[in-house]
Amino acid sequence: MLNAKFARGLLFGAAALGTLAGSAVSASAQGVVNVYTNREPGLYSATLDEFTKATGIKVNAIFSEQGLAERIKAEGENSPADVLITVDIGKLQEALDLGITQPVRSEALVSAIPASARDPEGRWFGLSMRARAIYASKDRVKDNALTYEGLADPKWKGKICTRSFQHQYNLALTSAMIVKHGEAKTEEWLRGVKANLAKKPSGGDRDVAKDILAGVCDIGLGNTYYVGLMTEGTNPEQKKWAEAIHVILPTFQNGGTHINVSGIVMTKNAPNRENALKLMEFMATPKAQHVFADVNYEYPIRAGIEINPLVKSFGDLKADPMSLSDVAKNRAKASALVDKVGFDR
Repeated sequence: MLNAKFARGLLFGAAALGTLAGSAVSASAQGVVNVYTNREPGLYSATLDEFTKATGIKVNAIFSEQGLAERIKAEGENSPADVLITVDIGKLQEALDLGITQPVRSEALVSAIPASARDPEGRWFGLSMRARAIYASKDRVKDNALTYEGLADPKWKGKICTRSFQHQYNLALTSAMIVKHGEAKTEEWLRGVKANLAKKPSGGDRDVAKDILAGVCDIGLGNTYYVGLMTEGTNPEQKKWAEAIHVILPTFQNGGTHINVSGIVMTKNAPNRENALKLMEFMATPKAQHVFADVNYEYPIRAGIEINPLVKSFGDLKADPMSLSDVAKNRAKASALVDKVGFDR
């Protein structure tokens, strides 16, 4: 098992290597692959270094939290981008909607990545998973088997904290609820969860743990990887937040746990298409999967890969088999419902 603290230091140390730093790269350059990403390069630099060692192909990376898909669109045929690595199914769908992707046919990717975590037409592929979990007070909540639907149960009145439901993580969960139950039932669910809030939605997932420690609420929604970042990070206050909670992997009724993905697309005008395909296939190999997921406390997309010990301690993940493409297609409806019920007000 890769030591996550050691790996994270290694990755951020290597992050500057091969970075574009905003400069243009010749589309005709040989032996390179150009990566645009809104994931910090430090989260996967070791994997990219291994790719270079294995293939001799240099990886150039541009990092920006926002606007990369639009940038690729604006650059058009002159874009140096070969692949886009991004977080959240919604951002992958955005790339499709902007028309900046091209389909990829690869037996290696199809065999490694479950059908539910890749586009049916091969336009995007999941690389790692995170579960939308419930953070629960160690002192005040003894339940270990909860459902997403159960968050609307009046027994939780005044006991739930969450970030905005217009945030991509909660929008994806709401979209998944639409896939499972339809719009009418999802609206009813949203109204029930809103009625149970201890406070107006605010902050991020880590703030849910902070509020639980402070006694503001007893449970809340949060991605699994934040617990790892709080537990093994350097912030002593956040360590206390993490110590106050236990992680529950809820399920849908008659279903599994909602997951979201980090994923990769090949750009429509990739100047180094063959190298881009080699990188995409490399990211699905067992070694790359282990490092990529382990460093950020995520779940490998590929089955049979060793999981970070802290993540493993949360229990067995039984991911819901629904297609994430279907989840992405319902995001607009989910956003409209969140506004309709005034969830964030």
